[in-house]
Amino acid sequence: MTETIVPITTDNLEQCIELYIKVFNSEPWNESWTYKTTKERLTDLLHTPKFTGFFWKNNETPIGFIAGNSKTTYQGITFYLAELCINNEIQGKGYGSKLLQFLEEELQKKNVKSIYLLTSNGGLAENFYRKNGYVVNNNRIVMKKNL
Repeated sequence: MTETIVPITTDNLEQCIELYIKVFNSEPWNESWTYKTTKERLTDLLHTPKFTGFFWKNNETPIGFIAGNSKTTYQGITFYLAELCINNEIQGKGYGSKLLQFLEEELQKKNVKSIYLLTSNGGLAENFYRKNGYVVNNNRIVMKKNL
């Protein structure tokens, strides 16, 4: 078994797109991602300034990927975690936590001070992040307006 974690590039973006559709169109998310919308979302993310992302595979079988971008604030550099995606067949076996830890270590090398993310309130994703040391920031709220 040859597992490798490599930076996300245009060379492995196609595998990320396929995995994203497979994962997020299934339980518990049941979303409706198409190839076109997923490609646009991940391509845009890849080209975001200060992008950092990693793709993890076992031989040619995708394990998962993690991606986002850094931003400078008055408190230093922070990182917005936009996507964390683990192959459905191996979820719940520690791969997500390992990939998150790998990202955290890489970001520390870049002097990033904190990571923030948006996730659904309650449920598996929130529990996953709490288990990995993330807390709710009570100084911030998410606001939305439909147009």
